[in-house]
Amino acid sequence: MLDKFGAAMAAVKSDVGGNLSRMEQKYKSSPSEFNLLYSMVRAEVASKTAKSSSSCTNALLWLTRAMDFLVELFHDLLDHPDWSMSQACNHAYGKTLKKWHGWLATSSFSVAMKLVPDRKKFLEVVGGSGDLTADMRSFCEKYGPLLHENHKFLASVGLDNMKGT
Repeated sequence: MLDKFGAAMAAVKSDVGGNLSRMEQKYKSSPSEFNLLYSMVRAEVASKTAKSSSSCTNALLWLTRAMDFLVELFHDLLDHPDWSMSQACNHAYGKTLKKWHGWLATSSFSVAMKLVPDRKKFLEVVGGSGDLTADMRSFCEKYGPLLHENHKFLASVGLDNMKGT
């Protein structure tokens, strides 16, 4: 999905890939122990490593936040057909990621928004030949509740409020 944004999301794509790799490596280190994402978090909480920037807890948190952004972006694209892609991205960013980012990440996002494709082109690339409106609505309906559960779990172990740089 991030490829559809073009160069604008290259850094995000790299972060997402690194987070997924980190969790995959942890899983492979003990598949029976880490067969659930939450088991990775619990193990890191117990070993007091959950707050490390290289933890699977941090990876899960930022993957969840990245997905929050996509869900909010799709809601914005569906609810505001008159908004440009940049408007929708900025609104989604403000509602999901901005409060967790420091100055550097926020500045990087602002620069990336100058590279976002226009709305029509983005929707053509994402949509292919299917029913894009139905697909985006379905994506939001399916992932929204899962992301809420991730936030609820992370909050239960006191780790849903970590900030980035």
